[in-house]
Amino acid sequence: MEGQTGGQPVPRREAPAAAAYAALFVLGALQGLIGCFQFAHSLGPVPVASLAFCVLVLVTSLAGAAGMGSALGGVLPAIGWLAASFVLTLPTAAGSIVVTNTFAGKWYLYGGAACAAIGVVGSFRWRPRRPGPGGWPGTGA
Repeated sequence: MEGQTGGQPVPRREAPAAAAYAALFVLGALQGLIGCFQFAHSLGPVPVASLAFCVLVLVTSLAGAAGMGSALGGVLPAIGWLAASFVLTLPTAAGSIVVTNTFAGKWYLYGGAACAAIGVVGSFRWRPRRPGPGGWPGTGA
């Protein structure tokens, strides 16, 4: 709802936060989308792209929670990544799949799901504290 002050509509304060939460979800979904097509890059036997995308979803979840100051900021990128990644692993009617059953594919899916779960749990545990009525603790402000 918009309030009225002097006949002028006042936008809600929740709109920027809702847009930021939506952007975090879309960011996670884009990471999953790009990762599904780029996971196979490796350096010898090491699937570096798979491992990098796993770390990326973990960092995005933790940074989203820290930036938004709420656990939802860490949960939404993980949900976006999981939705995009696991939808793209489903076989099509023609029988083709995007993420293959290879060493790199397993690291991407299972490692990414584990990192997303760690990011979600971490977003509930590790968040910066909001300043109270007297300012930040220990600052004297």
